[in-house]
Amino acid sequence: MTTGERVDVPAAPPRGASWAGVVSLGLGVFAIVMSEFLPASLLPRIADDLGVSAGTAGQSVTMTALAAAVSALCISVVLPRADRRRVMIGLTALAVVSDVVVALAPNLVVLLAARLLLGVALGGFWAMATAMAAHLVPADHLGRALTVINAGVALATVAAVPLGSWLGEVWGWRGVFALGAGVAVLALTVQAATLPRVPPTAASGLRALGSVLRSRVVLLGLLALLLVFGGHFSGFTYIRPAVQGMSDVGAAGLAALLLVFGIASFLGTAVSGPLADRAPRVGVIGFPAVLGVGMLALLAGGGSTVGLFGAAVLWGFGFGGVPTTVLSWGARTEPARLEQVGGLIVTVCNVAIAVGAIAGGFLVDGVATGAPLVAGGVAAIAGALVFSGLRGGERVPAPAG
Repeated sequence: MTTGERVDVPAAPPRGASWAGVVSLGLGVFAIVMSEFLPASLLPRIADDLGVSAGTAGQSVTMTALAAAVSALCISVVLPRADRRRVMIGLTALAVVSDVVVALAPNLVVLLAARLLLGVALGGFWAMATAMAAHLVPADHLGRALTVINAGVALATVAAVPLGSWLGEVWGWRGVFALGAGVAVLALTVQAATLPRVPPTAASGLRALGSVLRSRVVLLGLLALLLVFGGHFSGFTYIRPAVQGMSDVGAAGLAALLLVFGIASFLGTAVSGPLADRAPRVGVIGFPAVLGVGMLALLAGGGSTVGLFGAAVLWGFGFGGVPTTVLSWGARTEPARLEQVGGLIVTVCNVAIAVGAIAGGFLVDGVATGAPLVAGGVAAIAGALVFSGLRGGERVPAPAG
C-alpha cells in the first residue's frame, strides 16, 4: 500500500477487551519514559559526579535512543511468535534493571551500558503498544486508547523532569534513578495483573516490514517525524543550560518551568486522542507547528519570566499531542501491519532523539546555549510542513466487528 487510503483496522479486539490493560500499558510507558527523560533535569550533576562535560553526559540520551531505534525495528522480527503479554512484561523488567545499574554506575561507561538496556525496553514497548491497544479496545476507540497510553509520556514529563530537578538537589541523581526503578517495578506488577494473553499479528517478519517501507506516504511521514522529534530533543536535552544561560532562573525556578511544560504536555495529550479519532490531519500538522513555535519563543522571550513560561506552555502542548496523532496516523495508513508501522515510527523517533542530542551537544558546547533551540524550532516547523503535504490516513476507521 502506497497511498494510505485503507482505513480499516482488521482485527477486532478479543472478547473481554480491557481498558485496565490499556491503563497498565500507560503506566509502563510512564515508568520507561520517566527514566528516559531523567538526564534532562540531572545533567549537570551527572556530569560533575562522573567528571565529564554536560555535552558528553548528554550522550546518555543518545545511547538510549540508538538502542530503542534498533529494538523497535527488530522486536517483531526477533520475536514473531511470542505472547505479546510476556514481551511487554519482560521489557518493563529490563527497565528496572537499567535504572538500578545507572543508580550504582561507577563511571560513564557503565552508565551508558545501562542506558542501552533502557533503550531496548523503550523501543520494544513503544513498537508493540499500538498493536496491543488494537487488541484491547474497539477499533473506533484506538485514538482514545493511544491517548491513555501516551498520557504516560505526559505524566512522565510532569513528574520526571521537574521532580528529578528538585529531588536531585535532595537525594542526589543516583537516588532519583533508584526511584525510577521503583516506579518500573510498580508498572511491572500492574501489567502482570491486568494484561491478557495477546497472540502476535498474522503479518510479521521481514516481508511485512518491507511492505511498509515501500509506502511513499509512510516514508514521507517518517521524514517529517525525524525533523519534529530531532528538533524537540536537540533543545529539550539541554534545556537546563539554555534557560540558565538566558536568565537568572535557579533550580526552583527551573523545576517550576519544567512543571508548567509537563502540565501543558499533558493537556496536549488529552486533546490529541479525540482529535486523532475525528480530525487526524489537523493534529498531525498542528501539534508539531506549535512545538516549533514554542521553542523559538522560548529563545526570543528568555529574558522575561512571563516569556519563558508562556513559551514553555506552547512547547509542552505541542509536544504532548505529537505521539498520539502520529501513531494514530500510522495505524490508519497501515492498518494491517500495526506492529511494523509502530516499530518504524518508534525507530525514527529514537534516531531523531539521538541525532538531536548529538547536534544539541555540539551546539551547546561549541556555539551557544540557545543554539539548540533555534535549530530545533526550525526543524519542528519543517516537519509540520512535510506532514501538511501528506494525504494518507485521514479518515476515522469504521468500528471493528
